[in-house]
Parts: sequence; structure tokens; C-alpha cells
Amino acid sequence: MTRRRPERRRDLIGLLGEAPVDLSQANDIRALPVSELQVGSTQPRRSFDLERLSELAESIREHGVLQPLLVRSVDGHYEIVAGERRWRAAQLAGLSEIPVVVRQLSDEQARAAALIENLQRDNLNVIDEVDGKLELVALTLGLEREQARKRLMQLLRTVPGDEHERLDQVFRSMGETWRTFAKNKLRILNWPQPVLEALRAGLPLTLGSVVAGAPEDRQAELLELAQNGASRSRLMRALQSKPKISPLAPEQLAKVLGSKRFLSSLDAPTRETLDRWLARMPEQLRQAIDELS
Repeated sequence: MTRRRPERRRDLIGLLGEAPVDLSQANDIRALPVSELQVGSTQPRRSFDLERLSELAESIREHGVLQPLLVRSVDGHYEIVAGERRWRAAQLAGLSEIPVVVRQLSDEQARAAALIENLQRDNLNVIDEVDGKLELVALTLGLEREQARKRLMQLLRTVPGDEHERLDQVFRSMGETWRTFAKNKLRILNWPQPVLEALRAGLPLTLGSVVAGAPEDRQAELLELAQNGASRSRLMRALQSKPKISPLAPEQLAKVLGSKRFLSSLDAPTRETLDRWLARMPEQLRQAIDELS
């Protein structure tokens, strides 16, 4: 028998199944002083591009704030649920008030609304996108993050049911199905940490996938190329070519070949290979060795 989920989970899915909040009713909108708003504790966005923020501030100076912020009342103050970027830009633009819609939301509902609002934007880096969508899945299914990750892969192989429908609702407004997300993007979290950091800093996913799929001893080289502007085709050519090998210093060669311990450790096939290699040495080197003999 399928376990019945707690009532609060159904309330959460009701919020997630549609837009986070209906802002179409003009009488729901009020103006609040920007100084009375505080950054939300549920805000998923980790960084704000200063150049884009300045561009938004300039737009606000010209046109005003076109979309009200979603806020909630917490302990006598107003906390931003969705719209922190607009709030910051409004301050840069010199506004003293900003339009808001106030809703009574639990921490869980506020987090879900903030996640959806951010995930519907096009300037989120791919790691924050994957992190956000995985957390949204966890909220939807009532699971911890790692449990949600495993459950997603299980759901790909099971007959559609209640959980499938819930996830369909959540992802409907984000231009991607949860199945596509699970198959193509979830694996990114398993990539090497340097690649994840580069993606968070803006490296395109197409380049990150080449680096992550390369042999471990080639990844640092390819990542440097990618960060310096190399195209995907350039990375593929570099991957197909042999890695550069630092030339051996003559002093190092002399030290190794002069070691009786090293020479005695060689097996017969390796010793034969070494003899053939030495037979092809430059004539000048051979003469110098003969003079020392």
C-alpha cells in the first residue's frame, strides 16, 4: 500500500503545481519602504552579478519595478521570499518604496517559491540550477537531498504514479521535464570539484562535459584550455592528441643509466628494449662514451 503523505506535503505541492504566487490581483499589491524588507533566509541565489544588477537598476529608474516582490511577515518584519535582486537594484536606483505582495508562507513553502522564482530565470549558472532543482525534488517528495537523488533514478524505471505526477507539476513551469533533468543533468554533481567550481564561475556546460569525461591525468590541462577560451572542438582535438611530455634532462638520464641497482632491476624484455634504444644513440654521444671507457 502506498504510504499517505502528511497534509503539509500536499499543501506544498499545491503551491508548487502552479506559479509560486498569483500577482494578477491589483488589490493584493502594496508599497513598502525598501528599508523595511530583509533578505530571506530561504534565498537560494548565492551571488549577484554587479553588472547585471546595475543594468536592472537603470531599467528600474526608467520604468519602475514591473513585477512586485513576494514577501512574508516573520517576527514583526517583512522577509523577501522572491525578488531579492529587484530589491537590491531598487536601492541602487534610489527608490524609497517598492511594490510587494505579502503571503503567509511556511519556511518550506517560502523555500519552494524562492527556488522556482530563481530557476525560471536564464542567468543562473548550471551548478546552482542543478542544486536548486534537486532541492525542489526533495521538498516535493518529502525526502532528504541524497534520498531524493536516488529516488529520482528509481522513478525513471517505475510505472507512473503519484510521485511522477507531483514532479511533472513542479517542472512544468521550468521548460524541462524531471526525466530529462535526471538523465542529463543530475550526473553533473559527480564531476570533479575543479570542474564544478569552473561551472559555478560560468564555464559552459558543453566544455565542462568534455573535461569531466577526459582521463584524470588530462583534466587539469583541458580545464585550463577551456577557461582560456578554447572551443569544444579545440578541447576534443587536444584530448585526441598525445599529452606533452617534458624532455628528460641529460643529467637525469646519466644518473639513472649509471645506477647498477636500476639496471639490475630490469627484466629481460625491458633490458632488450633499452639496448635497442641505446643502439640508436647519436654518434657523438657514442664517441664520448667510448672515450670514457
